[in-house]
Amino acid sequence: MKAFRPVLFLTLILLVVGLACSALAGGGDTPPPPVVTEEPVQPVNDPPTTAPEPTDVPPTQAPPTQAAPAVEAPPEAQDFYVEEFEGDYDPENWQYFTLGDGDDDNLVIEQQDDHLLFDLGSEDLYVYFMYAAYTYENVSLTLNAENRGRNNNNVSLICRMNDEGTQWYEFSVESGGVWYLYAFDEKYNILDNGGTNSLNQGRAVNEYRLDCSGDEITMYVNGDKIKTVQDTRYLFDDGFVGFNISSLNVLPITVEVNSFEIGFPE
Repeated sequence: MKAFRPVLFLTLILLVVGLACSALAGGGDTPPPPVVTEEPVQPVNDPPTTAPEPTDVPPTQAPPTQAAPAVEAPPEAQDFYVEEFEGDYDPENWQYFTLGDGDDDNLVIEQQDDHLLFDLGSEDLYVYFMYAAYTYENVSLTLNAENRGRNNNNVSLICRMNDEGTQWYEFSVESGGVWYLYAFDEKYNILDNGGTNSLNQGRAVNEYRLDCSGDEITMYVNGDKIKTVQDTRYLFDDGFVGFNISSLNVLPITVEVNSFEIGFPE
């Protein structure tokens, strides 16, 4: 039999009484237990067992009913180039007017295959065909043309025509080989004239060239230099360029213009 220990018994009684008093007093200075919050858990999606079917058109875009038409940019005018009057020839870049005593009721200007046809249809008719997209100061012009009618016409090259069409330089060659250089100032003023054996007469192809550089004007026929003339009176500065086909006193006058080159003078 174990001996009874009064000290241990007294200690147990004091501990029980202390706990009872603490419970009745609201816990005294003992802090409340901490609040534990749990992190939200992202749902986990299981990967699909099969891939979605591909679509040609995004679901937010309606499928087209037909292909879009091709759009071609309009041709742009060029400054220095060779006009061959073929399929890409743009007549809106060119303008013409007529002088002389003839009428233009029967005048025909028509693009055919690889050339531009001029059928004047009247005597004493001067047809000026001008490139209206640009103006030029120093320029070299070369015209390739074939005579298809009577051997009695003029072919000319024009530089520095002003906006009003009242001033320009003109190198004009008759079908017999006589040539003139005019400074047109509301009338034809002869700067110089002469003759050349370089021209192919009759139904033939010829190449005419005119260089306008500063106050000097140089003329060529079929690659042969005719003359350089210095203008110290009129001194036209810049303007439009073009060519002229003229009839004299016989018909028919039919000329095919194969090409017109706008370049830089040498």
